[in-house]
Amino acid sequence: MLKPGPDHPIEIEPASMRWRAKFSDHLIADSNDAVILREADYPPVVYFPREDVGMGFMGRTERSTHCPYKGDATYFTLTMDGQVAENVAWSYEQPYDDMEMIAGKIAFYADRVEVYAVDDALVNKHPEHEDVDAVVLHTDAGDGTSQRAHWPANAGTAEQSEQPEGGVR
Repeated sequence: MLKPGPDHPIEIEPASMRWRAKFSDHLIADSNDAVILREADYPPVVYFPREDVGMGFMGRTERSTHCPYKGDATYFTLTMDGQVAENVAWSYEQPYDDMEMIAGKIAFYADRVEVYAVDDALVNKHPEHEDVDAVVLHTDAGDGTSQRAHWPANAGTAEQSEQPEGGVR
């Protein structure tokens, strides 16, 4: 086991953005809890929590490798829509102590799976926008009908309310 240092730095930090992974136009991972590993001169690698990955499309393979800094990696093949990507992802199930933040997380080869950051505000509804979202659903769907059932009236008709003399309350 080797320790990261000035000659081979490794930094792991929680991702500051939401990250996704897409294969064959299908979203296979989506997480606000990913971590980014930066190792020496290699490109950064995004590690996704397993619960944020479509593990039903992943099958563990016999392949394994050893990194003197991180430990033993296991590999996964992705099968989707009849396409098979052999050993396209890996995981360090029990990494060395300094690498604890990547334990059990899944990383993808970026040249085989599209891994990209997204603006969380663009993909998540936020409570401060719920009123706007509700209004949009009650607008014209383009064919003259509402996209949702009309809201119940919040005022009675003129016949239901007694108007004072002069018609002004």
